[in-house]
Amino acid sequence: MEYTTLGATGTRVSQLCFGTWRFGRETGGVVETGREQAHELLDAARDHGINFIDTANVYGTPHGTSEEYVGEWLASHDREDFVVASKVYFPFDGWGEPGPNDRGLGRKHIRAQIEGTLERLDTDYLDLYYIHRWDEQTPIEETLRTLNDLVRAGKVNYLGASTMASWQLTKALWKSDVEDLARFDVAQPLFHAGYRDDVKDYLDVCADQELAVCPYSPLAGGFLTGKYERVDEDDPTAFEGPEGARGSLDDRFDDYYLSERGWHVLDEIRAIADELHATPAQVALRWLIEQPDFTTVPIVGARTTEQLEENVGAVDISLSDEQFNRIVDARYADEGKRWGHR
Repeated sequence: MEYTTLGATGTRVSQLCFGTWRFGRETGGVVETGREQAHELLDAARDHGINFIDTANVYGTPHGTSEEYVGEWLASHDREDFVVASKVYFPFDGWGEPGPNDRGLGRKHIRAQIEGTLERLDTDYLDLYYIHRWDEQTPIEETLRTLNDLVRAGKVNYLGASTMASWQLTKALWKSDVEDLARFDVAQPLFHAGYRDDVKDYLDVCADQELAVCPYSPLAGGFLTGKYERVDEDDPTAFEGPEGARGSLDDRFDDYYLSERGWHVLDEIRAIADELHATPAQVALRWLIEQPDFTTVPIVGARTTEQLEENVGAVDISLSDEQFNRIVDARYADEGKRWGHR
């Protein structure tokens, strides 16, 4: 495993982050990743050199289950060996109904949720605390001052922002600067080779302000693993995939990936994978890792130790400039424009 500095901070993390959003999550009454399997996956991540773990207070059924699984596992390991991230914003119901102040980024909710998160993770501090969404109902100054208090109290080392518009991220960074408050050092957007909409300006802010980028869904819900096959050259939305595959379950799949451009990107990734004797998933992850303008640490949420091992193989390959740029060109093939060459 190779390690990289997390943006402008002094903390070094593995080139891949292990995501735990499936831990304890029920789908159709079935738990996707139970306690024992969660601990096996964390063991495998550690064995592969991954030291960066991502969770959130609302992951799992009921909410908090993912943090509990991670906390149980951390209790038998050296906490200082790992960089642990969690998030706050969404209603937290635990075993009951959320109250009127049990959501958003107000001072009351953040203070309550950080205590619950630390208790479930069985730790005194978080390395990274994300705001999970932008809160239009709470002044950003209140949110930033509350988060700044957590940093000063030693409960949080660094702050992160997930899923917001570029102007919102810019506003928050500006407020932190003029108010002399702890700022966001890490961003967590939807970003992968098959998706470019609404993210370029956001990434430009990250590059200019030296934020690390930790993309979620870096393999496009499985699309970039190559497990889907196009079945009609005249209809980009016609495809076949494994039974129960995520593409048949997520409406965003059609909107984001099943287009001429999406298939063109996948075809290029497959061709490069053949050239490198690698898998499409490894090439897609490597393309993110090698972004030239900012540090990128993809969040991988493998279901099995075999999938995790394949994902980790991304750190053992490298793309030539020509290969990297072919994927960039495929992303903009329908417009004839090129942004992001190296």
